[in-house]
Amino acid sequence: MRRILASLILITTFAIVAATARADSSTPATTLATSTPPATVPTSSSFSLLDPGTWSMPHYDWQSFKIQDPNSWPFIPVPEVATDPNGGVTYGVLPVWLFTDDKNEITSIFAPDINSNSTLGPGGNFRYLAYPSSDTNWYAVAGAQETIARDVDIDYQTGRQHKKWWSFEGRFFFEKDPTERFFGTGNHSHEGNQSNYTTKQIYGEAIFGINFSDRLQLSMMERPRYVRIEDGGFTSVPSIFKEFPHVKGLNGGSEVLSQWMLQYDSRDSVDIPRAGTLARAYYGVADRRFGSSISYNRFGGELRQYYTVGERITFAGHVFNEYQPVNGEIPFWSQARLGGDESLLTDQETLRGYGAGRFIDNNLFVMNVEMRTRVWDKTIFGTHGIFELAPFAEAGRVAHNLSFNPFSELHPVGGIGLRAIAEPFVVGFVDVGWGGEGAAVFSGINYPF
Repeated sequence: MRRILASLILITTFAIVAATARADSSTPATTLATSTPPATVPTSSSFSLLDPGTWSMPHYDWQSFKIQDPNSWPFIPVPEVATDPNGGVTYGVLPVWLFTDDKNEITSIFAPDINSNSTLGPGGNFRYLAYPSSDTNWYAVAGAQETIARDVDIDYQTGRQHKKWWSFEGRFFFEKDPTERFFGTGNHSHEGNQSNYTTKQIYGEAIFGINFSDRLQLSMMERPRYVRIEDGGFTSVPSIFKEFPHVKGLNGGSEVLSQWMLQYDSRDSVDIPRAGTLARAYYGVADRRFGSSISYNRFGGELRQYYTVGERITFAGHVFNEYQPVNGEIPFWSQARLGGDESLLTDQETLRGYGAGRFIDNNLFVMNVEMRTRVWDKTIFGTHGIFELAPFAEAGRVAHNLSFNPFSELHPVGGIGLRAIAEPFVVGFVDVGWGGEGAAVFSGINYPF
């Protein structure tokens, strides 16, 4: 399952107020913030992950350091407090280094941390996020905890604006996630049947897109994936092996998923959209004849719509539907998942009143709406940041049969989101949602849709 640790919000929340950002999205893209970065923030030319010769820390005049003046600090010290409905509470400390170009725009963020989780014990993470241009970005994340948890996630994207005739994304992902929950399949799986397990998986993903125009794209994805299911990290929650000994997929497996997608995208920004439409239709297949241990196919569609009212309010809407016409062979870890804060095409859909993967079955429907309101612009650490409040409402369901009614037996959720923005690339969020099983708190980077 695609996941960046929830504590990453604390990087972006504090980094954003130290980043160069435009307070009004109607300002032309060539307009720059008038403030200058503090002298302690190195430029991007002083550091490159690919050039070990630049790895030494930049020179800093310690005589200029004043504890009462944040503009004089060599990095941003971040107290780390993260929560997750499945993973519990994490505490730690996280120093953040920002790297900017000569236009005062963030080009990369370096943010390692040392932390301790209430169940998984002490651990730490390495994080480097690079934004060399609006058309290309990449990140490298790796971490571990004392109990089981391990992860490595490296992703590279180029051609994001579809200005060239082709686009590409490549990703390598490995994890051992001992916080996973399974309640049984179906739209009415009971909260009292909660079980815990570890997902051990590794996959590579390559997406190649042909851009007929800057709005219309046809892409193909190949994702070979290896999965094993093991005992989880929570002794306070029953094991999936005890609660659901006969569920399909307990022995893990492998799949080679091929997926084709036709996409229309008129949004004004890939990362921080305020106007436009994103519409997608896709079809995917995994087959034993091509290296998978299972055979299935899936198809579906997604629509995202954005409307701006004045300079500060953006209404964002999202509808998603997926179908898997299978005959009982598909394992639970490849079925449609509903719950959590991430909207990942074919893998995971947002329902922020519940933990990730709360509802699992063959088919899925969800709709979401937010009112993203810019409420505060302020210069801190010598530069400009933007904060949003975003009340949201959403509802969704899963179903076993293709003939289900997507508007019946929905699980409604309402809540409020807190967002910190550094245009044109970075969004940090804390979202609090209330559903049928109480409140859930999520934090991370990027909008949920």
